[in-house]
Formats: sequence, structure tokens, C-alpha cells
Amino acid sequence: MSPEEKLAQLGLTLPPTPTPAGNYVPFKRDGNIAYLAGQGPRKADGSLHTGKVGADVTVETAYEHAKLVGLQILASAKAAAGGDLSKVEFLKVLGMVNGTPDFGDHPRVINGFSDLMVAVLGDRGRHARSAVGMGSLPMGITVEIEAVIRIHD
Repeated sequence: MSPEEKLAQLGLTLPPTPTPAGNYVPFKRDGNIAYLAGQGPRKADGSLHTGKVGADVTVETAYEHAKLVGLQILASAKAAAGGDLSKVEFLKVLGMVNGTPDFGDHPRVINGFSDLMVAVLGDRGRHARSAVGMGSLPMGITVEIEAVIRIHD
């Protein structure tokens, strides 16, 4: 089953590749490696999910936000791979959580992203990962995730 078929089976669709909010690009490719810019959880209307995990946002809600970012990252990965997700392999992920100072479940939040990658890409979705807490994130978003991928041509 192709990654697109797996997405459809999960009832998910990829959003459009995001337009950068500043002077950067959504991805930068160097040979068969591509670096995907960090993204936050965007709602269908273009606004962002915001808040502090551990205060006004639960781990379960933040997990869903990380999953939403996963769809956005998959859209960028597909663009970097020339429109073919079956060529994509995730290598390294950095997941940042906007948590309260005493929050410690960062890995559980970023699992929303990681679980989606494996569900869609199988073994090519498995990756090395860091899941860390931040005192704040841009525009108050709950999570930000960036990734490094290999493109199999």
C-alpha cells in the first residue's frame, strides 16, 4: 500500500505545502538529504493552535497537534521528493514542546508525530528523535517540529 493510500485509509489528507512566514524555505535539499523547516500546528483556517502544555493544553491535545504538524511535514517531504512520498525516509526529528516549567512528558506529545510517520511510511517513518521543552515557541504555538529526510531516487 502506498503512503497516500495509507493516509486515505486513516481518513487523513495532506494540507498544501506551507508558505514560509519569514525569509526561509520550507525545505532545503542537498543531494538525497533534505532538511525540512520547523512547523507549528496549523488549523484548517490558517490560524495556529496555541497554549502551554501542562497548563491550558493537555498531553492528549498536544499529541494531536504534533500529529497535525506531521501531516504538514509530510506535505513538505512530498514536495522535496518531487511529489512521491514513497521515496521518503525520515532520519532525524526535533520536536519542541511549549510546556510549563514543571512539564516532563515531551516524548508523549511528540509521539503524535512519530506514530503518524510509522503509520504512513512504515519502517521508513522510523527516525532518531529529540523531544524537548521550550520556555516559549513562536506565536505561542504548542509544538514545533523539524525533520531531516533521505530521498530514495
